[in-house]
Amino acid sequence: MSNAMGRSFEDSPVYELEQLEREAGVNPYHAASEPPQQTTPHYLGHRARLRARFREAGPDSLHDYELMELILFRVIPRRDCKPLAKAIIAKFGSFAEAVSAPEERLCEVPGVGPAIAFEIKLVQAAAQRMARGQVMKRPILSTWNQVLDYCRAVMAFETKEQFRILFLDRRNRLIADEVQGRGTVDHVPVYVREVIKRALDLSATAIILTHNHPSGDATPSRADIEMTKEIVEAAAKLNITVHDHIIFGRDGYLSFRAAELI
Repeated sequence: MSNAMGRSFEDSPVYELEQLEREAGVNPYHAASEPPQQTTPHYLGHRARLRARFREAGPDSLHDYELMELILFRVIPRRDCKPLAKAIIAKFGSFAEAVSAPEERLCEVPGVGPAIAFEIKLVQAAAQRMARGQVMKRPILSTWNQVLDYCRAVMAFETKEQFRILFLDRRNRLIADEVQGRGTVDHVPVYVREVIKRALDLSATAIILTHNHPSGDATPSRADIEMTKEIVEAAAKLNITVHDHIIFGRDGYLSFRAAELI
């Protein structure tokens, strides 16, 4: 049924609140002469208001813990989710760091079990898939901001160093995005020969090197600089261009090309 404005009753906040009340076992249609046996839990109205704010004002209108609440609503239908959402954000520092945390770390928060951790990791997977879609089959250099967003999404919050390479074709379109090595909290082994060999296997004519610093500081080490120079020199001999090497930290990134390190 639609009202005069063309909006269906099912889309209205009233309908949504009634649905939430039914989930909680509350009858929204008690007669005035027959007071309900159970009062409506306070969190049902909060859920409806938070969803409405998300729809009307967008995600930027919400605090990190409120966005986390919206995720928790899906797996916790009959409980106030705000305390748990705040606890998750407090442990990891931000929404981005929370969704990037390993499932076992998420389960360290009292009240978080496998089902909740799974739901949170699903959000991360969806965000990474969307970010990847922004750069696939498009010239990388013309979508540089999307490339940075994608790389940050997949590696900036990793707890161990990860060395990743973007392989490009002659039109600078992405052929492959591969993790070439995983290491410790402050080191990842990189073998120049393996980097070049993989570029040749994929017929790549250009590459972008990336890795993360779990410490959060994107400043390159002496080993980072030397390794990059070796890859650039070896690639040049085979007409493979190294567009950049980007180091990601939690709060930013450093481009070797912008810093004139290559």
